[in-house]
Amino acid sequence: MQMAILAAKRSTCLRRQVGAVLVKDNQILSTGYNGSPKGISHCAEVGCLRETNSVPSGTMHELCRGVHAEQNALIQAGLNGSSTRGATLYCTHQPCSICARLIINAEIKTVYISDTYPDQLAELLFTEAGVELLHYDIETGRMKRML
Repeated sequence: MQMAILAAKRSTCLRRQVGAVLVKDNQILSTGYNGSPKGISHCAEVGCLRETNSVPSGTMHELCRGVHAEQNALIQAGLNGSSTRGATLYCTHQPCSICARLIINAEIKTVYISDTYPDQLAELLFTEAGVELLHYDIETGRMKRML
């Protein structure tokens, strides 16, 4: 989880810095953080589309320049030729429903998070797909199963 927190520091998002790490067989497959796609201006340069349009957190994910940390970690694993089947995802924030669908199809069965996120559909999808969601409290080191 500490590596996901470190990856989040590279985020170019003005609203929320998110980091993700994909691990399989005790080996890091890839990392990701949220930010604009390669070659596209960052929000710090052009402003936040979601802020400008007063888009509430947890809604209308398509109104954003950024690629989510989970998405970037999955893309990097694919670009590097690493299978995600059976991998574990460590993410600083609970995945949204879009990322949940990608995680399910990538055959990731366990997701650790350090912060929650208001997306009930993501939780419903994880439950139905049998993806285990665990909340890791950084301060206490305690683990709590969410799903």
